[in-house]
Amino acid sequence: MPNLIELSMYQISQLFLIPTLLLIAALFLYAFWVLGEFCLLAYYRRRGQGRPLVSIFRQNFRLTVDDLDVIAHKLLEAPRIASRVTPMLGLVATMIPMGPALKSLSDGNLAKVSDNLTIAFSAVILALIAASITYWVVNVRRRWLAEEMLEIEALRGAQA
Repeated sequence: MPNLIELSMYQISQLFLIPTLLLIAALFLYAFWVLGEFCLLAYYRRRGQGRPLVSIFRQNFRLTVDDLDVIAHKLLEAPRIASRVTPMLGLVATMIPMGPALKSLSDGNLAKVSDNLTIAFSAVILALIAASITYWVVNVRRRWLAEEMLEIEALRGAQA
């Protein structure tokens, strides 16, 4: 009976390798998309533009600080989630091939060990690169949005 449970758990875990690798690839591409948006926003900010919260506030002066805070969180939500989920997926993509690699090692098949370890380490490297990019972008954009909140408070004071 325990052997059936172990075998079932092993087979189920192997089903998740391809979806996990696809998610890591998608998040890797997404990280570079976010980086591109960030660079474009930085360029606009240097030209005195590129302030989404200020722009939204100017369209609707009745927005409260809480409304703007929610909007700011929405702007950062996807890259923030990506920065946190991607390392977990990297760990999953590392651990799934380790089972077959260890089994191949015990069978003396070093070529299969090498193939599985290549998958494992490549996936975690891409995941960590993607997570690092999105983490950095989220933190800088969070500071920018905080600066915009201060700018909006100054605009409110000037209106009053």
